[in-house]
Amino acid sequence: MARGEKRPRGENVRGALRAAGEALGSRLGVRPAQRRADRVKLLVGIVNEKDAARFKEAVDEGSVAWSVAFAATGTAHSQVLDYLGIGETEKRVVLSLVPESDEGAIMCKLRAKIALYLVGRGIAFTVPLTGVSEIVANGIVSAASGKAEGGDIMTNETRQYDLIVAAVAAGYAEEAMEAARSAGAAGGTIIHAHALENAKAEQFIGVSLMQEQDVLLVLTKREGKLPIMQAMFERVGLKTQAGGVIFSLPVDRTAGIYAADEAEEEGK
Repeated sequence: MARGEKRPRGENVRGALRAAGEALGSRLGVRPAQRRADRVKLLVGIVNEKDAARFKEAVDEGSVAWSVAFAATGTAHSQVLDYLGIGETEKRVVLSLVPESDEGAIMCKLRAKIALYLVGRGIAFTVPLTGVSEIVANGIVSAASGKAEGGDIMTNETRQYDLIVAAVAAGYAEEAMEAARSAGAAGGTIIHAHALENAKAEQFIGVSLMQEQDVLLVLTKREGKLPIMQAMFERVGLKTQAGGVIFSLPVDRTAGIYAADEAEEEGK
């Protein structure tokens, strides 16, 4: 606009209202909305052993990720595997640090490349983190292809799933899974582990924990979490021979669980 030229009346009014609003907000301590900083999340994939490499390829096609993998075992009974035409219970658990802004794109890539919509191909879900190495976080976020938006934040009101983790004495994972199934759980994944020196914690807990451990992972709808955990507490909790330590983690997005829920999530 040339010097001396008058601004349109409507523009002057909007400018005055904006200035008045900012002045009032400043007095009330309200700051203008800013773009939310991107964050790093933990992506957990549980897939057939032969699909672990393809899982990582799909994640890298959708974004950038730092990943590790380790062996696990599925909990489906042999007759169920035969019925579904699935001959493999050996699994790989893949843990990946990914940028939150690319979360949706990564899930789409996984559904397409690994065919997670098919029974027995695997599942994937993301878990919010409260802290991560700054160097790793900055590197991953800087390479993100998406943009962080304030509306993408998951809360306790919008989350639909939880991950139940049960660490029990070796040999009791199947019993823990049976307890979970009796309360509505569909299935789980077993990781063979070894407890570290827990003498100090045992003094406060009042129970000695077995060194050889099985860790059972069960993904469940949020409304089913408490009944499943209660059934596991009673069957394989600390006061049983299984000596189980059971807890749950919040889950944000999923792939390979319920197609209807995931289609609704993609459409948001």
